[in-house]
Amino acid sequence: MSDNESVFSGLKVVDLASYIAGPAATTILSDFGATVIKVEPPTGGDPYRHFYATPPNPICEHNYAWQLTNRNKRSIALDLKHPEAAAILERLVKWADVLVTNFPPKVKVGLGLSYEQIAPLNPRLVYADITGYGSLGPEADKPGFDITAYWARTGLMQVTHDEGSPPTLPIPGIGDHATASTLYSAIVTGLYRREKTGKGSHVTTSLIAEGAWAAAAWIEGGLNGAKFYSQHNRKNPPNALLNPYRTSDGRWILLVAAQEKDWGGFIKTMGLQDLLQDPRFADGKSRIAHAADLVEILDPIFAGKPLAFWKRTLDDGRVIFGVVQIAEEIINDPQMLANGILTPIDDPAVKAKFTVNSPIQLADVPKVKPRPAPALGQHSAEILHELGFSGAEVAALILGSAVAT
Repeated sequence: MSDNESVFSGLKVVDLASYIAGPAATTILSDFGATVIKVEPPTGGDPYRHFYATPPNPICEHNYAWQLTNRNKRSIALDLKHPEAAAILERLVKWADVLVTNFPPKVKVGLGLSYEQIAPLNPRLVYADITGYGSLGPEADKPGFDITAYWARTGLMQVTHDEGSPPTLPIPGIGDHATASTLYSAIVTGLYRREKTGKGSHVTTSLIAEGAWAAAAWIEGGLNGAKFYSQHNRKNPPNALLNPYRTSDGRWILLVAAQEKDWGGFIKTMGLQDLLQDPRFADGKSRIAHAADLVEILDPIFAGKPLAFWKRTLDDGRVIFGVVQIAEEIINDPQMLANGILTPIDDPAVKAKFTVNSPIQLADVPKVKPRPAPALGQHSAEILHELGFSGAEVAALILGSAVAT
């Protein structure tokens, strides 16, 4: 493998998906060298192009969301409903190794994009299909977003806020990016199968399946008849040693000293050795029964010192905890920088010096350097020529509005 090659150099991918989950999966492929053609409608393009300007997303003059999810790709603006689009789509399918789509089942059939319609054109194609609620059942054609199908439907949203407070909006795309990694894994599995059999395949996942997998530890408990605790109440939690606490400067620490072996080291670090004689906290069962009492003891102690003090103290005492970081800390996190989670991007078209890396790494294989995400239809003519259309045919397709540049 030369310096200019990566794992998927030479792999050809058609991205016929919108928003986040499907396109993010092809971004991971592109990070490892795949050539990705993004197909978008000529009018407005992928709606995700405008997502960054939608509240409550952070306000910025730069389209950071589009850059993150569509770096390294080329764009063709193609009206899939236009009569002349079928010939272009056919050539794209025959060209591709992988095709990714997230249209609902009925829409796919109407556009001639279902696996059954596409597969005969390219028997080696890995057709990757992502849905909100799965491809079967009464809600197969229902539009799905990560906030509805991943967060709300699977119960994740119900258990990530405190008792008495309403559900809150998570960062957009959390479920999408998790599902993208799963779809990427499915694509790689399909490619591996093709290496063994010479045949393509239909691989799929859904936001609801990914959400159920994320919440599987408790869903599995429900399947086994487990009795669930009531919704988390910070003042009266099931376990005071697995609970957030506020510092004197208004920051939050998530304490994770919940195992029996943690108790002695924790109270020594906190200067609370007297609690060893308190029958309320004599063992794990007693501490759970008197969790509210322990919170009442710990709250003013944590509130008496700033975050910097507690970071030093808890680290020195080898107490497990996490800091609830704020935006400025996250984007300058030395641990993220050291591990390439934030990776450099050096291009005058992009304001940021770093971008968020995809989460899959091969220790001895560098990823390609991130390139700017494409403008709508930026590569339409170029792609058509590569697919074998003549100059006159390209001009006619653009004139007839099947394609835009």
